[in-house]
Amino acid sequence: MLNKASLAAPGIICVGLGPGDPELMSIKADRLVRGARHVAFFRKKGRPGKARQLVDGMLSGQAAEYPMEYPVTTEIPVDSPAYVQQLAQFYDDWCLRLAALAKHEQVIVLCEGDPFLYGSFMHLYTRLRARGDVDLQVVPGIPGMVGCWHATGEPITWGDDVLSVMTGTLSEDELVRRMDTADALVVMKVGRNLPRIRRALARAGRADAAWLVQNGTTDQQQVARLSDVGDEVCPYFAIVLVHGQGRRPEAAW
Repeated sequence: MLNKASLAAPGIICVGLGPGDPELMSIKADRLVRGARHVAFFRKKGRPGKARQLVDGMLSGQAAEYPMEYPVTTEIPVDSPAYVQQLAQFYDDWCLRLAALAKHEQVIVLCEGDPFLYGSFMHLYTRLRARGDVDLQVVPGIPGMVGCWHATGEPITWGDDVLSVMTGTLSEDELVRRMDTADALVVMKVGRNLPRIRRALARAGRADAAWLVQNGTTDQQQVARLSDVGDEVCPYFAIVLVHGQGRRPEAAW
């Protein structure tokens, strides 16, 4: 069930942390993170976790931490039965664990960007909502793509431009189809998919207009024309952008 119960009450609150710069976090998110007694976050095994890194120095020294380690990430194809089964079991297990804790405690779940835009928490959210026995809230965050297109210094859409958001995990043909039908493009989940994204952009005639933004809004931010970047190692959370060039009033001088 969803309601606006007291922020100190037992339950689960997923907090959108924004695109990376801590100063772009909402006031509400900042307050919840700093006051958290129980904090859960996703991470790849052996890694600190991107969301957890965003709140370094913000958590209370008494906060209990619950790293939710993915059983698999890019080791096997995302559409394989083994991948689907392992991830489903992972989300089922953590749904049970967090629900049990949240009956007596408030649990803050960290999520980079916005939880409802390609966020891992969505898979927990639907399971927890179906249970109906835990107070469940979600705090919006500025999506990573918003921080990235601001980093280029250019507006992403004009006038009647159509914006399409897609993931680099799509097939090359599907990427081309989506690129052909939109004016402005955002391609998320880049990483090892960059060569395929580059080929799709070339086929769609959009390669020369594309930008690559890595680690947007953080101290490690890198912004470049895609044509100036090779296919070397690229972060999974990098974003490829093509700006719209639609209708706009011309300058009067």
